[in-house]
Amino acid sequence: MSTEILERPETKDADTGPEMFHYVRKEKIAESAVMGTYVIALCGEKFPVTKSPKPGSPVCPQCKEIYEAMQR
Repeated sequence: MSTEILERPETKDADTGPEMFHYVRKEKIAESAVMGTYVIALCGEKFPVTKSPKPGSPVCPQCKEIYEAMQR
């Protein structure tokens, strides 16, 4: 048995600016969070749900614009 420490290099995705939250279909959020499936935001971005927005979190401007247009 070895006591040698293995170092793992830090990996970081390209800096895409501040993290924004997107509007997605409500019924798909839990499925994505549990199963890891991808959701499609109103703006067209595809991603797995990994975080919950908190009040005051930044929202994707494109998603917000589309959502507001749907409410009229």
